[in-house]
Amino acid sequence: MEEYSTFGRHVAVDTWGANSGVLNDVKFLEEMLVTAANKSGATVLSVQSKQFEPQGATVLVLLSESHISIHTYPEKGFAALDCYTCGETVDPQIAMDYMLEVLKPEKAYPKTLKRGEGPIEVVK
Repeated sequence: MEEYSTFGRHVAVDTWGANSGVLNDVKFLEEMLVTAANKSGATVLSVQSKQFEPQGATVLVLLSESHISIHTYPEKGFAALDCYTCGETVDPQIAMDYMLEVLKPEKAYPKTLKRGEGPIEVVK
């Protein structure tokens, strides 16, 4: 049985001030996320999306290594971006940098987490 590392990186970015037309274009957002995933070295398995009425979109790209997603609120110029990848070979920061380059928000608030490094020892 092959053993896999549980190590992963999770990058989330809240963005403000992106173009509302772009944030409401689900097909464009699908293409952007797939391109971002490919640039990061990830393997795209599937794409699922939902265009909301009267506005807004959610796009989830399932990766062999985990996922990349966006949730948009065009009326507020807000988008929540998220990319989690397992292992050492795929870099979610590359995907996120590409998404920010495309969306061109006025403000971006990134958060980065290391995941799967093992349990925390509880001292009693």
